Amino acid sequence: MTPEIKQRIEQIRRGEVPEKYKKGKLGIVPEEWKNIVFTTLFTSTNDYTDELDKYPLYSLTIEDGVTPKTERYERSHLVKKQDSYKIVRPNDYAYNPMNLRFGAVARHKGNIPVAVSGYYDIFTTVYESDLPFMDSFLTSGPMITYYNRVSTGSLVEKQRVHFSQFLEFVLPLPSIKERAKIANILTTQDRVIELKEKHLAEKQRQKKYLMQQLLTGKRCVSGFGGEWKIDRLGKLFLERKETNCEGLEMLAITGTQGIIPRKELDLKDNSSEDKSKYLKVCVGDIGYNTMRMWQGVSAYSNYEGIVSPAYTILKPSSSINAKYFAYLFKMPEIIFLFYRYSQGLVDDTRNLKYENFKKIRVFYPSDVKEQTAIAKVLSTADREIDLLRQDIEQEKKKKKALMQLLLTGIVRVKI
Repeated sequence: MTPEIKQRIEQIRRGEVPEKYKKGKLGIVPEEWKNIVFTTLFTSTNDYTDELDKYPLYSLTIEDGVTPKTERYERSHLVKKQDSYKIVRPNDYAYNPMNLRFGAVARHKGNIPVAVSGYYDIFTTVYESDLPFMDSFLTSGPMITYYNRVSTGSLVEKQRVHFSQFLEFVLPLPSIKERAKIANILTTQDRVIELKEKHLAEKQRQKKYLMQQLLTGKRCVSGFGGEWKIDRLGKLFLERKETNCEGLEMLAITGTQGIIPRKELDLKDNSSEDKSKYLKVCVGDIGYNTMRMWQGVSAYSNYEGIVSPAYTILKPSSSINAKYFAYLFKMPEIIFLFYRYSQGLVDDTRNLKYENFKKIRVFYPSDVKEQTAIAKVLSTADREIDLLRQDIEQEKKKKKALMQLLLTGIVRVKI
């Protein structure tokens, strides 16, 4: 970053307007950026349908954009069929009037037309070259701030931006040539992220294959080939019930991040709660969510601390490698057993208490050294995956920084 750009950023942070810049509805932008009416940039493509056999039902999420609607959230049976859905063709944009102020707008990047709720507004760009630019611009920080400023509604939770209002926006934008250049830079960064995400997916696939091979005995780690045996989990783990552990850090057990300090999660502050019944967790223990063990929510602990009594803490015997079993507990076959041994009439209330957990029988290597070797292979795969995730996060931060600089004109591109 050049000294000139750094100085410009500092000026804008102080609320000053740098030379050749001006204040606009989206903040401080280059003087030469002209106010453009959105009716000259976008056109409505609202076509209705009730043919869900012809147009697959999709939804719009902030995280994934226009994406297939999952069975869990499929509610088409609650909607009257007569022209209830709107068609979204490839390169059309969809937005949710109520959630636009959170960034709920995205382009359909698939190759077939789909259907979405009739509540969404559907539009496309007048200029095809604008598509990649608008992907970033419409969800940029300044735009989200602007949506929130102009949204209407008596209740905050029901405020919305109507499409008629959206088309009347008059906002400063770079020329169409500069927009294309900006889009090219951001698209290049998107490709970098996409390639790394494909690499990550491949590493995850390889790890899944390794787990299936190593944790079932279909494949042995080099140097091993010993006997395997079957035992009840109650012989391998005891339930740790220690409480009144003052001064220890509060931990949480998650399905994706394992056992981590609770302060690292965006959770409600429970520091004032009575902790006398909280359970102690030692390094090397395995903890699981009693009501979600059958969903894979269990983990090996690298921390000492305390957790809510809603969890169950397993103390491993000295004859096993707990990390091996932490991986084994993620296997679909074992998770199915956790489901079978859980009690509850419906899934949301199924509960795997230690009394039932200890009855489950598992197949595992007799030699603890072989267990350790398998756990080491899988831990290495985990480290590679974690490093890739961190790399992807850095690339996403880089893109976010590029968007901040390019979409506000702090950094100009050569035309």
